[in-house]
Amino acid sequence: MKLTVNKPIFAESASTLVNLASQYPSTILIKKDHWVVDAKSLLGVLALSLQPDQTVEVDVQGEDEAAFTEELLGTGYFSQA
Repeated sequence: MKLTVNKPIFAESASTLVNLASQYPSTILIKKDHWVVDAKSLLGVLALSLQPDQTVEVDVQGEDEAAFTEELLGTGYFSQA
């Protein structure tokens, strides 16, 4: 699914995102340009340097896509692209 970044993803927000992703057994990948990182990796998420109005693709490989998407959108960090 494609999402638009609403708020910059730095230390605290990146930690929140990683903790949220870590609650799910599925593999969750975030894709930006040529980067593909594991959403459960703090260093990976920080490396993306996500800024408002950027578009990323989130790929949930497993049965948790709907639940994860709902929680992720609930953080306010992202919105549907």
